[in-house]
Amino acid sequence: MRRIKIGIFGAGRGVDVAKNLMLLDCEIVALCDFNEKRRNEGLKNLGMDVPAFENFDDFIEQEMDAVILANYFHEHAPFAIKCFEKGIHVFSECISNGTMAEGVELIRAYEKSNSIYMLAENYPQMIFNREMKKICDGGTLGKILYAEGEYNHPVSADDHEFNKGFVYYTEHWRNFLPRSYYVTHSLAPLMWSTGATPKRVSALPVYAPFKENITARRVGDRAAIITTINDDDSIFKVTGCSAFGAHHNAYRVCGENGQIENLRGMGNKIMLRYNEWSVPEGKEEVNLYEPDWNDKDEDFINQAGHGGGDYIIARMFLECIRENKQPEHPFDIHSAVAMSSVAILAHRSILNGGKVYEIPDFHREECRKEYENDRQTPFFGTEGSRPNIPCCSNPDYSPTEEQIRKMAEILES
Repeated sequence: MRRIKIGIFGAGRGVDVAKNLMLLDCEIVALCDFNEKRRNEGLKNLGMDVPAFENFDDFIEQEMDAVILANYFHEHAPFAIKCFEKGIHVFSECISNGTMAEGVELIRAYEKSNSIYMLAENYPQMIFNREMKKICDGGTLGKILYAEGEYNHPVSADDHEFNKGFVYYTEHWRNFLPRSYYVTHSLAPLMWSTGATPKRVSALPVYAPFKENITARRVGDRAAIITTINDDDSIFKVTGCSAFGAHHNAYRVCGENGQIENLRGMGNKIMLRYNEWSVPEGKEEVNLYEPDWNDKDEDFINQAGHGGGDYIIARMFLECIRENKQPEHPFDIHSAVAMSSVAILAHRSILNGGKVYEIPDFHREECRKEYENDRQTPFFGTEGSRPNIPCCSNPDYSPTEEQIRKMAEILES
């Protein structure tokens, strides 16, 4: 079988993703990053000598089958489109598009191409989320009515290495990241388990600025509490990337007959409960257990990042390429753009007092027309563009000059 040739765009996270593809016998043929220091560190971490580029257009002139898009969080869409134009497959990290207009452009370009597009969202493949999907698919919970997803990731003010590694200049996207935008880790597992897709969204903020804002973050919110109404009439409540309480990834799915959840602070433990009048054969009313992988690649999975999810999604992507098929919901391009729309419009809801927004269906040209010029963004762009909407629920919030000075000192140390 011919080895699949992979290019890496984004030398930090991209190399981590590439290592899992290498376990699956892919050939890494080139690397690209705008930052020379990170480019050199990426090559060292990769452990091989491949051509390295600063310019993306030069990079994709190399012979390759697919590109890992692991550049800045909000800037994937323009580069995915360039890949589509060359017939290169795309494995895209996090949200697919940073603006609504980019979502329209991404879908239109995809429809003209023969490329496979997969959202590289790894959290659905954590072992407890795989178990939740298995139970939902089994039907014993009955009709799914409600689900919750929390990606809670507070960072210590004393974690200077995190700041230097992940927030390495003052206009970096993490400093301007609205709490609703980093939504796929909380939303995608629910979409995967239940099969539902959000159709309407509203959100409210938890505004509580950090007293020791050592990152000089421009966002004073700790969380976005996002509610969606879905195409099956179920309700989701998700948080985007939050920073309250203790670190955890928590999910719960509730049906007519019972519910399943992973237990906060309890590793991979699952709690599956049924109403006493609807306990299925072979189950107890209360079932507390740790699920098994039951996977032929368990040794590789246990070595992979994000609870094994990194390896599994890499394997899924390669299966799509080799079988010439698009990935299934919620890893396909329309699901990816729907999740990005939740991220963007939930923040818009926060800025407008919890207003409900319809999630557009970009299969439909009338929805595309509505958003094709919508370029509202809270982020600086690497090409020099500036934010045109607030990144915080309180538009007047900003870190102090002292906090900004301390951050600069950390970054220079």
